[in-house]
Amino acid sequence: MKRRVVITECSAITPIGYRKEEIVESLRLGRSGVKPLRDDGLLTNHLHSRVFGTVDYPIAYEFKRQYRKTMGPVAFYACQVAKDVLERSGLPQEFISSGRLGVAFGSTHGSPTVQRQIYKTFFNELESKFSSIGAVDYLRSMVHTTAVNITRMFGITGRVIASSTACTTSSQSIGFGYEMIKYGMQDAMICGGADEYDTTTVAVFDNLLACSVDYNDTPQCTPRPFDTRRDGLVVGEGGGAVLLEDYESAKRRGADILAEVIGFSCNNNGGDLILPNLDGITAALRLALDDAGITPKEVDVISAHATATKMGDVIEAQAIAAVYGDSPMVIGLKSYTGHTMGTCGVIELTLILYMMEQGFIAPTLNLDNVDPRCSMLRHVRELSSGNIGIASIQNFAFGGVNTCLIIRNGREAAA
Repeated sequence: MKRRVVITECSAITPIGYRKEEIVESLRLGRSGVKPLRDDGLLTNHLHSRVFGTVDYPIAYEFKRQYRKTMGPVAFYACQVAKDVLERSGLPQEFISSGRLGVAFGSTHGSPTVQRQIYKTFFNELESKFSSIGAVDYLRSMVHTTAVNITRMFGITGRVIASSTACTTSSQSIGFGYEMIKYGMQDAMICGGADEYDTTTVAVFDNLLACSVDYNDTPQCTPRPFDTRRDGLVVGEGGGAVLLEDYESAKRRGADILAEVIGFSCNNNGGDLILPNLDGITAALRLALDDAGITPKEVDVISAHATATKMGDVIEAQAIAAVYGDSPMVIGLKSYTGHTMGTCGVIELTLILYMMEQGFIAPTLNLDNVDPRCSMLRHVRELSSGNIGIASIQNFAFGGVNTCLIIRNGREAAA
């Protein structure tokens, strides 16, 4: 028997704020989190793009030293948002350690800042000696550092899924967590992702000529999803987590239901590893609707992947139009945060959850003139009040990986 899966808690560290009140205020005021790129003393002078979606406020991490020593910056983000959702959930420790709670969490690289120090030690004899590499440096840097540091800190003994599929990392983690609960493998899952500030990530996209460069002096004016003057993506950082639970268990313990996950899809284009693919994306959107058992007309809002690259936005617009026509409202939330890489799915889901709860719909920033090739969609260009009953969150990644999550408003799910 398939079980219903609900979201009962969420937390996100983003370039537009950490607390819900800060994030909501940024969305309502149209406040961008894109700032000038910080100088790292290594790559910055070689980059064309000089903007970044930056977490530039202090976070009071209250982790014991025994846990901190195996954590790079990316794991700090991950463990903080996981701590938030667990503390707010009220789940007892006996359940957390029972094996019925699992973790699905990932990042794009692990911790590139820690990896950089290791590589410098390996390859630069003038810099240091091999023996200076600490015993825990690999644990701080490895790709699955987010997931396993969460399990260690909170004594979680259930399933561990450590996705690392670039821009679909956290949305894939949420989808896999949803399937774990839906099919009875786990009763609850902490799902999400994190990525840290590092210019090596910027350098990858900068080298591919995919980064925004025209707004280096006016960072708040980029990225520009679906706009005629868009010139590429803006790399960002952050972390986010959601707590998924079996609906019946959540209802019995009186948990607040923020939303119900009703559909998920994940597929691959089966071809080029970089360029977006219309057929693959279109298939992913249809698969998610099929899993949810709903029609396209029932979806109120689409959170588009919308990275503001020249062709990516056009192909995504074509896919949305092919599946949905011009029925749902479409938002590009990366216009606020930049592209937070492996964490973009969970951050964008969290922003949608806040809008659902508070009854408003934030516009796409910097969408001054819609590209005619994207104009067939119902773009949100002004802040408005309104109930979001069902929303779709779309993300696509290098490697040809496509994901789509569909959620129903918690008020409707609990009815």
